Amino acid sequence: MGSKNKLKRFKENETFDNVFQPTREEVVGDLFPLKGKWNSEFFKNENPLVLELGCGKGEYSVGLAERYPNKNFVGIDIKGARFWRGAKTAVETGLHNVAFIRTQIELINHIFAENEVDEIWITFPDPQIKYKRTKHRMTNSEFLQLYKKVLKKDGVVNLKTDSEFMHGYTLGLLHGEGHEVLYANHNVYVNEGSPEEVTAFQTFYEKQYLEINKAITYIRFKIK
Repeated sequence: MGSKNKLKRFKENETFDNVFQPTREEVVGDLFPLKGKWNSEFFKNENPLVLELGCGKGEYSVGLAERYPNKNFVGIDIKGARFWRGAKTAVETGLHNVAFIRTQIELINHIFAENEVDEIWITFPDPQIKYKRTKHRMTNSEFLQLYKKVLKKDGVVNLKTDSEFMHGYTLGLLHGEGHEVLYANHNVYVNEGSPEEVTAFQTFYEKQYLEINKAITYIRFKIK
């Protein structure tokens, strides 16, 4: 994507009511006004709050929001030019139960209060295969404890990935640390029993994976 396109998208994001782009200083200083108030101040209802971490173009957040109008969704990514597409689609289609925020995932406990979130989706994260990149894997121990801070007591996490490595690493870590694996599937489009929200729609890249018969895996779990 050219720099002119990026700048255009950044500017357009500023006009969308469903996009928030706080500075790091605001976030770290706990000055973000919607923390603890997403449902009361923004969505204006008490529906379950669901996050998509590393939402990319926002396709999954928008897809979930369309399919589940009685839930509220927030897509999070540091690259605003990416989720511009999802935000614009939501605006154009009048979808009011989805929003996007440009921030680092490591800072979500400054964006959401304790026990504010019902569910988290992690869709096709970079598996960070090299050992020295372990700290960046979005299902490592540190990240799980971060998610636990904002999740409600019975909150769940969903991991959908095309990476056999990420799937195996996460399953091993979950079992090793005593977390509760609610469901695991090594090939959601082949094996029976996949939840509806896992197979009902695909992201741009997921469709490319499926065209080359790459298995898509899924884990649903609770953090202890």
